[in-house]
Amino acid sequence: MSDKPEEKKTGQVTRRDFIRTGSVAAAAFMIVPRHVLGGKGFIAPSDRLVIASVGVGGKGESDIANFYKSGKAEIAFLCDVDDRRAANTVKKFPKAKYYKDWREMYDKEHKNFDAVSVSTPDHNHAIITYHAMQLGKHVYVQKPLTHDIYEARLLTEAAKKYKVVTQMGNQGASNDGTRQLAEWYDAGLIGDVHTVYCWTNRPVWPQGIPWPTTKADIPKELDWNLWLGTAPQKDYVDKLVPFNWRGWWDYGTGALGDMGCHLVEAPFRVLGIRYAKDVQASVGSVYVDEFKQGHFPDSCPPSSHITLTFPKTNKTKGDITLHWMDGGIQPERPEELGADERFGDDGNGTLFIGTKGKMIASTYGLNPQLLPTSRTKDANVKQEYERVPGQQEGHYGQWVEACIAGYGKKEVSSPFEIAGPLTEALLMANLAVRGHELGTMNNGRFQYVPGHSKKLLWDNANMRVTNFDEVNQFVKREYRSGWTLGA
Repeated sequence: MSDKPEEKKTGQVTRRDFIRTGSVAAAAFMIVPRHVLGGKGFIAPSDRLVIASVGVGGKGESDIANFYKSGKAEIAFLCDVDDRRAANTVKKFPKAKYYKDWREMYDKEHKNFDAVSVSTPDHNHAIITYHAMQLGKHVYVQKPLTHDIYEARLLTEAAKKYKVVTQMGNQGASNDGTRQLAEWYDAGLIGDVHTVYCWTNRPVWPQGIPWPTTKADIPKELDWNLWLGTAPQKDYVDKLVPFNWRGWWDYGTGALGDMGCHLVEAPFRVLGIRYAKDVQASVGSVYVDEFKQGHFPDSCPPSSHITLTFPKTNKTKGDITLHWMDGGIQPERPEELGADERFGDDGNGTLFIGTKGKMIASTYGLNPQLLPTSRTKDANVKQEYERVPGQQEGHYGQWVEACIAGYGKKEVSSPFEIAGPLTEALLMANLAVRGHELGTMNNGRFQYVPGHSKKLLWDNANMRVTNFDEVNQFVKREYRSGWTLGA
């Protein structure tokens, strides 16, 4: 399908269009209903939030259901590039107007909604979100917040600039477990934490494979051009949609992007972590034949072990070393954990190692335990952090309530102020992973570029690796022609 800049389709909004639209929207604030002004800090008299959702199948469908369950959200507009994926949600909300192109929806309906929910593949998160924020709309965005480090930094700064309520969809950030871990730590029960392990059994989709060579027919319900969005132009291939895109760098961010926001959030909250200062990685190899190593740079590797260093925070005495393991790799079981006791849950978990003890948790910060686990029932510390009603299900209603109240009036668990740096750390880890894929094949063997095994040193202010420039190309990717953040 053509995406030539001169062939502007209905609803394809350029940067100039968005500037003009934003100006019109600003001028219209004096005459539209006050609920539209939610993004500017006004309290909505109707006590409801009018939501436009982009990506309404799969996780988007469950997000929408949870917004609606709050009792204070009106699902007014639905947008999806795939009619098959959208069908269930469209059936549940027959009064909601349906679009395929979010740009057309923004252009035509921006006066008629207060907030936007984004649940698309990673590569289109930032562009959809940023333009919504420019229009003064509150935003809820699925994890990871963005595909690139540059995008995460941009959205973090834009949340303050446009004064909108933001939330990332790592719902475990609203669970009691993460707050319990923080209270134990603040009470000194495990001393000073210096090392953390986070691990997952994902990917549960294909990785470490070559891009398919067989072109497939595009399903009639899918607009492939819109699905690609910011990504490079490629032919449609079978089974990429709706889930296997996660294993391809053009669209996804691998196991780290999928589960990292759920597992690393607890250490960020407990230890006050923000930006990493260095990273190193080792990745699982792929062999295609006897003594021949595969090199498939388009695809994320089948497994990895990444080590990030975070500088001292106001809650630690020194640097924190955080280990990430995926593809089924796990750290050594703590000696304090009984032989038959579960180590995390179903291949996922988080382990904190302090100078006086250890504590563990499952995905989403669930089932927090002091080690040995017999310590848990005897731990009695003062509740220090307010709990979120409904916990992870309340993550959605919490955002709805905060949007209705207006910017700065109510707290949310994962605002971009927190979600942005968390996402950046995960994407920085992926820089080290991608550094392993920079090289060439020589007689069936992969030849690494010099520096692949280095510890990458990170210049946070300038968002760049200082000692291995080859990976900086992944900090901010080039969008396909016709698509721009306009920043």
